[in-house]
Amino acid sequence: MDVANQLVAQGQFRVLKVPLGFIKVLEWFFAIFAFSTCGSYSGMFKMAVECKNRTDSDLGVEVQFEYPFRLHQVYFDAPTCTDGSKERVFLVGDYSSSAEFFVTIGVFAFLYSTAALAIYIFFYEKYKENNKGPLIDLGVTGVFAFMWLVSSAAWAKGLSDVKTATNPDEVVTMIKACEEKIHRCHEVHDPVMSGLNTSVAFGFINLILWLGNLWFVFKETGIIAPFMRAPPPQDKPAPDAYGQQGAYEQDPYASSQGGYQPEYNQQGYNQEAEYGQGYGQQGAPTSYSNQM
Repeated sequence: MDVANQLVAQGQFRVLKVPLGFIKVLEWFFAIFAFSTCGSYSGMFKMAVECKNRTDSDLGVEVQFEYPFRLHQVYFDAPTCTDGSKERVFLVGDYSSSAEFFVTIGVFAFLYSTAALAIYIFFYEKYKENNKGPLIDLGVTGVFAFMWLVSSAAWAKGLSDVKTATNPDEVVTMIKACEEKIHRCHEVHDPVMSGLNTSVAFGFINLILWLGNLWFVFKETGIIAPFMRAPPPQDKPAPDAYGQQGAYEQDPYASSQGGYQPEYNQQGYNQEAEYGQGYGQQGAPTSYSNQM
């Protein structure tokens, strides 16, 4: 039974239980998770700069950064360990392009999934009319599957660069006071990246969902229907001549004549004929003696 018949038999809202609608619901949820975990991220890390003169030290240099990760605009003030003055230090890198591209794909995927679910539930007959709806759905689904692949791969690379640029061990090397061995610099708190790692995982999960949904949308187009017809019934093999008629056929005249039919032994001789010939041979001398 196809999706249309199932919806008629079970009600339109039951579209959420068939693969076409159920996977679309999963796409809707995971698209939200993908762009929200990335777009709402804000992180922080701390460093400590211990100067030779303790009064110039700063044990809580805090650096905050957030989406869209234009790190070259993020700065902090670090002690110079001379006369209590401080210097302004900027982070390195701009990773907004990959992050914003990933979030944009997630938002548009969410919007399209919402619209597709509304059409499945309330306008499914219009969706199937002239087969235009499934064909458009197939094309858009293929585009989103490709976009999830590109954006997830780009954001995975961008996240790797963000982790490097916000690593406190790397950042302290940009502080001039830390270049002198008489001062001691070290990290205090690493940034928590679990949310960003989850966003990358959600991106590839969306890729799998949209690729899998291509098959179910393709089935709705009906393109594959002519190739899925049942094969024609095969002709029954002709009955075996020996199986149908037996090894030997009876004489067709035997059944019509009610007379006695002679039997033949294994050598094919007529036993009665043998007995008749023997009787005739024995009777000949008798008749001859009578004549004498």
